[in-house]
Amino acid sequence: MEPLTHQQMYIDGEWVDAVSRFEIVNPANEELVATVARGGVDHADLAVDAAARAHAEATWRSAAPADRAELLDAIAAGLERRIDELVALEVAQSGVTVRQAHALHIGAALVSLRHFAQLARSYRFERPGPQIVRPRLAAGAVRREPIGVVAGIVPWNFPLLLAVWKLGPALAAGNCVVMKPDEKTPLTLLALARVAHEVGLPRGVLNVVTGAGAEVGARLVAHPTVRKVAFTGSTAVGREIGRVAADTVKRLTLELGGKGPSIVLPDADLETAVDGALFGCFLHAGQACESATRLLLPADLHDAFVEQLIARAGAIRVGDPADPDTDLGPLVSAEQRDRVLDYIHIGRREGATLAFGGGVPTGDGFDRGFWVEPTIFVDVRNDMRIAREEIFGPVLSVLRYSGVDEAVEIANDTDFGLSAGVWGEDLETAVRVAHRLEAGSVWVNDWHAIDVAYPFGGYKQSGSGRELGPDALHEYTEQKVVRVDVSRRHARRNHALVVPPA
Repeated sequence: MEPLTHQQMYIDGEWVDAVSRFEIVNPANEELVATVARGGVDHADLAVDAAARAHAEATWRSAAPADRAELLDAIAAGLERRIDELVALEVAQSGVTVRQAHALHIGAALVSLRHFAQLARSYRFERPGPQIVRPRLAAGAVRREPIGVVAGIVPWNFPLLLAVWKLGPALAAGNCVVMKPDEKTPLTLLALARVAHEVGLPRGVLNVVTGAGAEVGARLVAHPTVRKVAFTGSTAVGREIGRVAADTVKRLTLELGGKGPSIVLPDADLETAVDGALFGCFLHAGQACESATRLLLPADLHDAFVEQLIARAGAIRVGDPADPDTDLGPLVSAEQRDRVLDYIHIGRREGATLAFGGGVPTGDGFDRGFWVEPTIFVDVRNDMRIAREEIFGPVLSVLRYSGVDEAVEIANDTDFGLSAGVWGEDLETAVRVAHRLEAGSVWVNDWHAIDVAYPFGGYKQSGSGRELGPDALHEYTEQKVVRVDVSRRHARRNHALVVPPA
């Protein structure tokens, strides 16, 4: 793929450059993909000002929901016409395999955007309140109104999909948005901005500022005009956002880290559970917050399961993410690769047994790029760092349990609560176990099955608020009650206020 021309930011309906630049590097071969303007605090302020003006002008927020939906559908259609370009960009900037990029990163983003368009059409922005008889006859309505200026801060692992999860409901509800993509993977969100511009989204309604999190992201969180922040990323950064946002009492949606436990029950179908465990952990080289990184096996099934797990792991094809036959690509950066390799060293030092992988692949195609082999640890205890901390790489920790109660206790013994899963043939039993798990999404005989019709978010330190689902616009609207006295007593009362006593 030839390097793109230099990419600019999108602010107030125009393309804006900066003095300095980011270099976007292909994680598979370290070749230059593009350069992108490096925005700063001043650019963040310009974007917030543009969004605030657009909100004050009220063109977007006063538009009929059906009209907003029509523009969201037009953006989705424009992206679909460019789907091959978008897939190529996603593969080049993030290292995701082309199969996953087409189906999940880009395909799911289009489905999500259309979901929010339809939600704008069906959402009840106003409903009648209960009629009040005492102390006086009154009627009213409950309105859902846009919050105002919303900031969306997006991570590098699913850059377009997670951007759509924020800008989709925000725009559907009538807000004006400033988006900050991660500096490593901004290209597909900038492509969406180009499409939004082409289809006639009013200026200032959507702004994209490309800059460092410590500069642009921090400014958006602290900016007094920003009324809501939607963030996906690490728990550590989420905590800091919560502290800073408290100064201006901002609304927050935080989707943070995870350490998903995957419980295999004694009656589970071995082949299905083995494949599911590998898929749950190694999708996108383990760079997903809801990955199944802790595998809990009954003691009696442990050895046979691990033997088959390792055999199946050996068939995973690691290589060029642009090759349709590749199963697992590189990590996004040298920094992330080194972080994952450090955790592998930590696991070995703590006494876990390295059963598979653990290094960097060698041979043709691996002399450059940010590679880590799919890795499986056994003899893992739940107090080890590899079982407690989010690694964000292709590292699976296998733990034993002696009974279902112990499995549930281990699964819930974590600071996180984003995802969990149960594998078993007796669905009634599996669902009972699922009900005991402390996580926002619990799958039975599946993993990564995130559907736009269901809310997504976490318990505990995995975040607050929910994305997707039928109530997604709740997170991007304020409730207002309008109550009208219809008893006619107000006429006499108001008359008394303006007519002086005799």
